[in-house]
Amino acid sequence: MYHISDVKKFTRCPRLYVNEKNAPKREYQPFVRLDEEVTSLVAEKLHIHGNFFLGQKGDDPQTALTAMQDAQWLMKARFEYKQLRIKVPFLHRTKNDTWDLYFLFIGLYPHADDMQFYCDEVWVLENNGIKIRNIYIIHLNASYVREKELDSSALFVVSDCFYNNKNRPSVKIKEAIYKNKRDVSRVLAEMDHLKDGELPKPIRTNKCTTRQKCRYYENCFPDELEEPDNSILTLIASQHKHAMKNEGIEYLKNADIERIEGSRQQYAQILADQENGLHVDRMALRSWLNGFQYPISFLDFEWERFAIPPYEGMKPYDVMPFEYSLHILQADGIMTHKVYLNVHDDRMDMAKNLVQDIPSTGTVMAYNATGAEMIRIAELADQFPEYCEKLHDINKRMEDLQLIFETGTVYDVRMKGQWSLKIIMAMMNDKSYKDLDINQGMDAVFQWRHLDYSEENVDREKIIEDLKKYCGMDSYAMTVVFKWLLRINAEVL
Repeated sequence: MYHISDVKKFTRCPRLYVNEKNAPKREYQPFVRLDEEVTSLVAEKLHIHGNFFLGQKGDDPQTALTAMQDAQWLMKARFEYKQLRIKVPFLHRTKNDTWDLYFLFIGLYPHADDMQFYCDEVWVLENNGIKIRNIYIIHLNASYVREKELDSSALFVVSDCFYNNKNRPSVKIKEAIYKNKRDVSRVLAEMDHLKDGELPKPIRTNKCTTRQKCRYYENCFPDELEEPDNSILTLIASQHKHAMKNEGIEYLKNADIERIEGSRQQYAQILADQENGLHVDRMALRSWLNGFQYPISFLDFEWERFAIPPYEGMKPYDVMPFEYSLHILQADGIMTHKVYLNVHDDRMDMAKNLVQDIPSTGTVMAYNATGAEMIRIAELADQFPEYCEKLHDINKRMEDLQLIFETGTVYDVRMKGQWSLKIIMAMMNDKSYKDLDINQGMDAVFQWRHLDYSEENVDREKIIEDLKKYCGMDSYAMTVVFKWLLRINAEVL
């Protein structure tokens, strides 16, 4: 028996499917919190009551087909065809024994980029003799703001359209599905012919790195781990780097200029290899550094994201910061450190402490500030008007440390096409992150959840200590990188 997720993995890459099939079972830790029973909330939205069928895990597929004879609504119904098993969120009986199909998208704007999933589910339903009249997607309402009680009616939107890149309704869902629907039999037959334990040969495609690099990438292409720092394969966002490598172009400095996309990062990489490993745009770096004023406050947040807003004033997929670390560097080199950590919802107290802890003058620094810290601060300002003026003042003084690397102003080949704080710290042979019990951002979130859920049998004091150490390391790392940039600037004068 196959599940729809198996078909999705196999279609992307047969080797991925086999790797996942044989992998040890991992504890599932969602990146986004979903603490509510969504099916019940949607049932309230759709006014489902009385004569309905609710499927259960492990149901025989015949159970749902039998229920269709009398039930007006089916929820979480299991169906199967040619060993492909699916779970359908909602089916509603309409006239002439046709059915309206409701998909469930726990996001804000369903786009047509997961078309295969929708098409294959319809394929199974139709091959069970189910006639579909209309198709809808139920998704979260981006404009919904929670009051004291959760309003399931306002929380969800029922749409008969997919959304475009501007998050506006575009193509009709049913029209798009029937235009792209395929016969899955061939795919299932190919999956059947895979021998037990046989791992297909790796084939590199753009699917290996699209959106997010496949977790098995290094396993498939281990030779790339041995590539030198200045390998052509480190060229950022390059469509042709593997072709150049196969043609004998080994290093960045020898890149075929006619086959690069021409971004500033790419030129910085090539110049770095031509300049003995380090490229510095001297004028840009000096101008950037001259704009700073002491004391410099290095700020880092940790936060949790909730699909369904748990507290008053929050929207779907809102973020709730639960910790910040602040390193304050004076002009004479003296540095102080402050850390704030809350458990459960204490955003007002965080806002109060933040405006007290950050000096009222001087530059404020964060890594990816425009994509993270500035957004968090603006959200706190909207939520707590009493601190609005001071919070907006912090944002006005904010500088983004990542910008210097994003723009190619500074590039060291040891970065190997990446510029996260951890990468740069490792480049400097600083092992501080490796010495921590929590050394990844999502690990911090997972540990904080133990506190927020008030779980028993966990060492609360150790979790709190580890969280403070990790967040503190991120703000400390910014000071290390900043001082490195100061040294580079002094060396090129």
